[in-house]
Amino acid sequence: MLCVVFVHNAVAQSASSQSYLNDGTATQSFVPNATVPQMQALQSDQGSRIDVSQYMQKGGYGYPLPGQPLAGQIGADPTQVQAYGANLFFGNFEAQRSDGINPDYKIAPGDKISIWLWGAVNFAEVLTVDNQGNIFIPDVGPVRVIDLPAGSLNSAVTERIKSVYVSNVNVYVNLLVATPVSVFVSGPVQRPGKYAGLTSDSALYYLQRAGGIDPQRGSYRHISLIRDGAEIATYDLYEFLRTGRLDSVPFKDNDVLLVGQQGPVVTVEGAARYPFRFELDKTVSVGRDLNFYARPLSKASHVGIFGDRDTGPISVYLPLAEFDDFQVKDGDRVLFNDDLRADVISIRVSGSYLGPSFYAVKRDARLLDLLDYIQVDKEQANIKSIYIKRKSVAEAQKRMIEESLQRLERSVFTAPASSTGEAGIRAEEAKLVASFVQRARKIEPLGKVVISSGNNIANVRLEEGDEIVIPIKSDLVNIAGEVLLPQAVVYNKDANISDYIAWAGGFTERADPDRIAVVHANGLTSFMEISDGRGWYSASVQDNIKPGDEVIVLPRVDTKVLQAVKDITQIIYQIAVAANVALKD
Repeated sequence: MLCVVFVHNAVAQSASSQSYLNDGTATQSFVPNATVPQMQALQSDQGSRIDVSQYMQKGGYGYPLPGQPLAGQIGADPTQVQAYGANLFFGNFEAQRSDGINPDYKIAPGDKISIWLWGAVNFAEVLTVDNQGNIFIPDVGPVRVIDLPAGSLNSAVTERIKSVYVSNVNVYVNLLVATPVSVFVSGPVQRPGKYAGLTSDSALYYLQRAGGIDPQRGSYRHISLIRDGAEIATYDLYEFLRTGRLDSVPFKDNDVLLVGQQGPVVTVEGAARYPFRFELDKTVSVGRDLNFYARPLSKASHVGIFGDRDTGPISVYLPLAEFDDFQVKDGDRVLFNDDLRADVISIRVSGSYLGPSFYAVKRDARLLDLLDYIQVDKEQANIKSIYIKRKSVAEAQKRMIEESLQRLERSVFTAPASSTGEAGIRAEEAKLVASFVQRARKIEPLGKVVISSGNNIANVRLEEGDEIVIPIKSDLVNIAGEVLLPQAVVYNKDANISDYIAWAGGFTERADPDRIAVVHANGLTSFMEISDGRGWYSASVQDNIKPGDEVIVLPRVDTKVLQAVKDITQIIYQIAVAANVALKD
């Protein structure tokens, strides 16, 4: 029983140059889209040192700052699968940083605060936050400001002053300078060292200043903040990438941001939204832990696991549901695969029909089963000439044409020449053949499957992607190819092939009267020849020209110029059948 579902339906280049400061320290500057001559001119204009201050002052203009890694420098061998999270450090944190102070910045010891009092009391001073987190205001006393957000500083200090000077005193408070801190970044990063920043900067900022985590050695899941020898915070960048959560801990001078050693790694490939190398949080994890980050596509049905165990290499293939509890270990390669064949296939309808254009039918459905569901107007549709366009047939036709073209190329380009004159002829012939082959390779076959003959329609099995073509009834015959006036003329039951060609202006000089293709409405292509002005079909033809047919006059191969006449003729015939095109040699 048929089940039917209706369905309506220039890589940018960067050049780098190295210059030396007065102290001999090498620095590297990057000029986007620069060529070698442009780099030389830049060095010539600026002397032996390239001024990088413009990048520091103006935020880098979106390009890497001196000392920052390029995206292509982060990561390892490009032939390997990229580590999950490696692109986290492709951004340009420093270049996008604002000169202003974030209103959420927490006041820290050493910050400079400007205070103005006027009215009954006049006072103007820049005060420094002491180690106890206070500023001292004469006649007011110590005011605690540590950990206050910068946006709340003015109101908090004003309130404290107003508690002493209750009237006729105006107050203005402003945070002038946020005290920088120095943080050590250590472990498997690109450039371990000491980096300056603000207490409110995130761990990502300091990691990016250090060039990012080394994707081959460093851990994205075990990062520690160490203060005075004790671990006070940990970071898991996978959680940040997946959920957006990242602990915000104010940094202090001489804090150490330590990147741990990379843990067990599993490589994910195939039908997953994130086909990367994933670091496991534990020595042994289960499939559901990996699925949380890799996110298999909905079409994934099976999983292949390849790796090593204590007992030797393993190769396991199991349904996706069973993978949830499967143990994965360091070095495993996991392949998500779409390995379920759908119970239904999609069929398209074109031409003269009523109703939907697409149908979903059971995989074992046949043509006549579906035709019962396709509505047509009998006055408009030529139901006796139905045919199918099939992808697999088109691919086979394309493959056969390509094989013929390759044989033609071999026969022409490897043909020996016994004299200089013959060599010249061969060279000229090769040019013509190369041009012909180039055009022939652009032809896309239609993949027609002839299923109707007379009043009979073959009940063929349908395939995925089939297109059922129901031709529209026509009173015309099209004449194309090597005729002077390609056109459509009204069908005449008393006319023969010579009459139709005469109505199209007759043959061109390149026409071959012995090679005339007739593409019938049902998709069948037959060949005719002209003799004594009368036309007849060859022995393989079963019918005469009918309304809706197309007459294609094929070109003649010039035997005076080309020696590979037989091969070219065969290819022209193949193209005429496969694509209904008269390709000239």
